[in-house]
Amino acid sequence: MAACTLGKLTGGTRRILLLDKKLPWKEPIFCAEAVSTDRLSNLWPIDRSWVRGNISGIYFTSPKGYRAEFYSKNCGSLLDRSKFHHALADACLKAQVECRFDALVKGLRREEGFWSIDVACDGAVQTIRSKIVIDATGPGSRLTRGIDCLDGIESGDTDLEPAIFAVAEGIKHSREHIELFFGSEFPDGYGWIFPRDGVEVNIGFVLGKNVKTGVPLRQKLQSFIDSHYPDAKIKSIYGGMIACGQSKKPIAKCGLFKAGDAASCVNPISRSGIVESLLCGKIVAECAVEWLNSEKSEERESLEKMAYVRWMDALGKSHLQLQHAKPGFNSIKDSQFDRAAKSLSKLPREKQTLFRIFFGVLWACPSLIWKMRSFLH
Repeated sequence: MAACTLGKLTGGTRRILLLDKKLPWKEPIFCAEAVSTDRLSNLWPIDRSWVRGNISGIYFTSPKGYRAEFYSKNCGSLLDRSKFHHALADACLKAQVECRFDALVKGLRREEGFWSIDVACDGAVQTIRSKIVIDATGPGSRLTRGIDCLDGIESGDTDLEPAIFAVAEGIKHSREHIELFFGSEFPDGYGWIFPRDGVEVNIGFVLGKNVKTGVPLRQKLQSFIDSHYPDAKIKSIYGGMIACGQSKKPIAKCGLFKAGDAASCVNPISRSGIVESLLCGKIVAECAVEWLNSEKSEERESLEKMAYVRWMDALGKSHLQLQHAKPGFNSIKDSQFDRAAKSLSKLPREKQTLFRIFFGVLWACPSLIWKMRSFLH
């Protein structure tokens, strides 16, 4: 998104190089692949060729299996990440961006007002010079560590949390619903089932960063599936640490801009990050173009600060509020989830709004109202 935006805004007057160590559509990290249809369409035209299907609701399932339903026709879209990545790359080429998907960035350093980037490609390492760099290397982003002028910049490790999921078959599910599981089985996080194509599902969970399970995550996932879905057939398993918090650190310094997970722009509660990354990529690219068009160091420093301000105005402030509310969500007891979900499940579908579901949980746990005051403001 950042590269495509740069290409469109510069109209061929700048050389833009997009580097990745492998084809992004060959082995994509599936994640949940669900996005808000409205939010995505505001950033990128939706093409049905890379949409697996539509989401019309969310099931909120309590520890005892009580299920509340939020229903809204076509509230979300299920992406085929492989095809979506290919479409993004095609758009980059049309925007005159040079794309290399066989290049591993080994390191970078600031030299005489330029960035020197060491790139391994075709068995050799070469050095490229660039006025700006956009770092979209994901959570942890080690690439920018240990560089003096980047001291204090966001490193994409805010609230790194463990997540694991399987692509599986043989699990009964609704093709148009996401199912979310809450309670002590997933401390400080939640479990999920996301439909994929009517046969496969994405089933997994995320836990709080300080949670100690006592067993490997893969074993915990296998136990969850065996217990609830004994007929399931696991096809593949993916796992890793994901950035799940919003920091107050800058996302741009010295002509280097952060985007996506490298900028810790993931929703702290839902842990969603696809649309968030697209939006962040667009914002930093717009700031980068203004930076390139400026010759004064003071103006450039101001634009680097502006990248963070624009992100915060767009979504970051909302993320900070959710982050403040996170301990409140995490303190809800199983009995409170059960009580709220049981009460809500008795309502007709049309009355199970997100507003009613949210306050149903609060009503079951009144102490949360004070704990979550920053979210309610």
